[in-house]
Amino acid sequence: MTATTTAPPAQASAPPTGPGKFSRFWDRHGFQLLVLVPILGLVGIFVYGFIAYSVRVSLSQWTGLTPNLAVKEPVGSTYTELLSSARFQTDLRNIVIFTVLFLALAVVIGLVLALLVHNALAGRAFFRSVFLFPYALSFIVTGVVWRWIFTPSTGANLILQWLGIDAKPRWITDPTVAGDVSAALAQVIPLGTVIQTKLGIPLALLPVVIAAAWQLGGFAMANFLAALAGLPGELKEAASLDGASPFQYHRHVVLPLLRPMIVVVLILLTHVSLKSFDLAYAMAGQGPGFATDVPGIFVFEQTFRALRYNTGAAASVVMLLLVSAVMVPYLYRSTKGAKR
Repeated sequence: MTATTTAPPAQASAPPTGPGKFSRFWDRHGFQLLVLVPILGLVGIFVYGFIAYSVRVSLSQWTGLTPNLAVKEPVGSTYTELLSSARFQTDLRNIVIFTVLFLALAVVIGLVLALLVHNALAGRAFFRSVFLFPYALSFIVTGVVWRWIFTPSTGANLILQWLGIDAKPRWITDPTVAGDVSAALAQVIPLGTVIQTKLGIPLALLPVVIAAAWQLGGFAMANFLAALAGLPGELKEAASLDGASPFQYHRHVVLPLLRPMIVVVLILLTHVSLKSFDLAYAMAGQGPGFATDVPGIFVFEQTFRALRYNTGAAASVVMLLLVSAVMVPYLYRSTKGAKR
């Protein structure tokens, strides 16, 4: 009888071990993380950390040089007092009026200058530099120069006198508020008596609008020029073959194609106008009857002159909310469009 030998069962070979998911992720994104983490840490501390601290100060009793972070009772009363004050309501009115008029004037100026420079036969680079030069100036410099221009005893009124025009506008010293609708609004909207300011257009604010549009019109022009440079030349040839006049070509072809750039310029200029301070402060300050006062000036005076840190911080938070109401939807739409 022959003995049979049985071979031992073959053991299953272990699967090859490789780097784990974390190792693969680190090999792929490690350098980016090393670069971004310090930056994100600094942004978290010096941006969002200070925003949180400002919110905390706005809820406190901090008035005077000695810090006092004890919560002011009732909670949020600083905001209630702020929004019910006549001066801050006037500041909100001024910044809304300033933003609307400034955007309209700056976009129109930038668009007209861009079309003129783009269609210029000669000297295009020269005129582009000339119209863009005001944007390189400081708002303080612009404010000082335009304050002299719009002082009633000098500047523009001397030109009007030289032209034989007897009208002598008071410009930045005019306390008149045109088109006041606050009384009519109080009769229509409940709690209309809460409004403590005139809801109209302060005439003293118009020179500030003109100065701001003069300085940032070149910025709008540069953006529109970049968009015009990207338009194919065949569009103009096709429009001319169809018998379209230059006005019809720009009205029905160019302007619709520039609409995305117009939206971008509006968003960027709105961001600048809502937090404006230096131009208004250098040019007119508070103005007569707070006609040229803006929230930035209010924050500066409440914080560093009146030493009411809680009120200044509350006004800063309101300004942040105003800017966020414009920027956050735009950034969300931009990010959503980029993912598509």
